[in-house]
Amino acid sequence: MSTSDRPARRPTAAATGRLPWQLLLPSFLAVALLALPVVGLLVRAPWSTLAQQVRDPEVLQALRLSLLTASTSTVVCLVLGTPLAWLLARSTLPGRRALRTLVTVPLVLPPVVGGVALLTVFGRTGIVGGWVYEASGYRLPFTTAGVVVAQTFVAMPFLVLAVEGALRSADPRFDDVAATFGASRWQTFSRVTLPLALPGILSGAILAWARALGEFGATITFNGSFPGTTRTMPSAVYNALNTDFDAAILLSLILLVVSVAILALLRERWLIGAVS
Repeated sequence: MSTSDRPARRPTAAATGRLPWQLLLPSFLAVALLALPVVGLLVRAPWSTLAQQVRDPEVLQALRLSLLTASTSTVVCLVLGTPLAWLLARSTLPGRRALRTLVTVPLVLPPVVGGVALLTVFGRTGIVGGWVYEASGYRLPFTTAGVVVAQTFVAMPFLVLAVEGALRSADPRFDDVAATFGASRWQTFSRVTLPLALPGILSGAILAWARALGEFGATITFNGSFPGTTRTMPSAVYNALNTDFDAAILLSLILLVVSVAILALLRERWLIGAVS
């Protein structure tokens, strides 16, 4: 029998793009689990008092503090995390696996535990904080700088992993060509390596900023919730839950709007740069 005489194969579900019916129910449940809480916020929100709530001085104060600390911690992540990502992606440093594991620890560590860990190091009786307090009388916890440290601790892995992925996907031969033409290591890094990894750096910075903006557990454990000093938007939401549930919903909506804006910024090509 010739090839032309053979009966044509029936296209499979994978070939036609049809979803097997066995996957429809769990897929629907997954979508419902993700969408219903957002719908609940929108339905239960007291829209009539939204404008008044947004203009509330305490809300504006918490929002300004959140934006300031999240932006500052993102800058710290960029300055410290980008060189670390380069070490993980391009260097032959011994123990890179252990170092990468250490970088990912904050991703799996409960935030409250992260706050306790920060206290053991930077607290008034901590490993480093105790020495600083005895020498200068300065204590980091319960300060705005302490908020930045807590946010940096939980947000750093997002930037490091995104930048490392971008550096691994960039062709290292460009670095070799630059070195051949006499570029120093710093010139190669700043003028060749960084521009090639820029999409990953940008996506990592946005993810780190978003994580810092929404950080609650480590921040409140390490710094408490003092208006104007350490009370960020997540802390304000938590405090509002104890007194005014409608206010907590409105504050949550503000953070939801910020999250949607972040999704708009993370266009497809940036997401690809982050995970490639």
